[in-house]
Amino acid sequence: MRILWTLPYLPWPTTSGGKTRQYHLLSSLAARGHRITLLVQSKTELDDATRAALEPWLERLIVLPRRPLRSLKTLFSVAMAPTPMLASINGYAPNLQQTFEALLEEPWDAIQIEHTYSFQPFEQPLRRAGLPFLLTEHNIESALGAASYDRFPSWFKPFATFDQWRYRRWENRVFRQTTELVAVTEDDAKNMTRLSEKATAVVVNGVDCRYYADVRPNLHSKRLLFIGNYEYGPNLDAVEWALDSIVPHLWQLDPEVRFAICGYALPQAWRQRWPDPRIEFQGFVPDLRTLQGTAAMFFAPLRQGGGSKLKVLEAMAAGLPVVTTAQGSSGLRVVNGEHFLGSEDPEQLAQIIAQALAQPECLEHLGEAGRAYVKAEHDWAVVAVQLEGVYSRLQPAKVGLGALT
Repeated sequence: MRILWTLPYLPWPTTSGGKTRQYHLLSSLAARGHRITLLVQSKTELDDATRAALEPWLERLIVLPRRPLRSLKTLFSVAMAPTPMLASINGYAPNLQQTFEALLEEPWDAIQIEHTYSFQPFEQPLRRAGLPFLLTEHNIESALGAASYDRFPSWFKPFATFDQWRYRRWENRVFRQTTELVAVTEDDAKNMTRLSEKATAVVVNGVDCRYYADVRPNLHSKRLLFIGNYEYGPNLDAVEWALDSIVPHLWQLDPEVRFAICGYALPQAWRQRWPDPRIEFQGFVPDLRTLQGTAAMFFAPLRQGGGSKLKVLEAMAAGLPVVTTAQGSSGLRVVNGEHFLGSEDPEQLAQIIAQALAQPECLEHLGEAGRAYVKAEHDWAVVAVQLEGVYSRLQPAKVGLGALT
């Protein structure tokens, strides 16, 4: 198939769950013979390493710069446009709209838009062309109010309420125009169906099971691991909640436990706020496997967010036992006590961790159960087939799946 795929960020390096999903879906589909043109509006420049990582999987890579966040046009759009803040930041981009419109003159078997907040430049060209397209939404953005706005000062709250109202209207508008809607979890699919009044497909998040197959956690190390992109509010909240409310209880039960915190854009202020040497602030680690092999457990104290968590899937693929919350296990068909251990209470989470670390045999059983689950249901090869099933329903009138070459 010839696929036109749009993104509001470069999917390399894979510093977030969204980027990881995009990169592996692109590479998996390319490996299955599909020919993909990737159109990206990016706030970062395309460097040689990113080009080298992406171009082998693509027929064409087109990268356009996003205007600066503090530009007058962005600030005016955020304040005055009918679109919500995120859609305004990523929208009103004439060069992107013109490039997309020119690409629509070519024959495509599938047109794929990622995220409602990226949709504004594509709306009018798609309407004029009358072409079917699919849209994937990774979260119900209008429901992420706390995650999106709780870092802003209190005087910002009236605008945050207004912006959530704008986002609910925007989601409804975008969903209703989409030929095929795609969610990453069953719960999100139900909500998207309610908002759009049309069926929503599920294409789950995945993991490269072969990549992590040889990892063997050190179940005697008493070392916890968390990984996240700290440009995303829910990951900031998870670490701060853990270090303020969970880890102190845990150290009362077992003072030898260490906590390795890794990921992109790790705040420097954390090192001064929590100077205890048992907390290891490691920042971005390109290859997690060595670090996973030194850890006894993956600890994901997530309270906010949506969708399913690639970080949890990657930990399970590596055989790491997982302790998390309902939010951390959301979107996965896993059972507390069988595939992971969990609670919402900070003291109970501390007790669960301390008890589990004292029983390496139980940790091993938990880790292997998680690994088996991920291999069966979340390998990227499985996910690519799910997405191909959505493509098969698009059936563009002038091309159709019968024209595949």
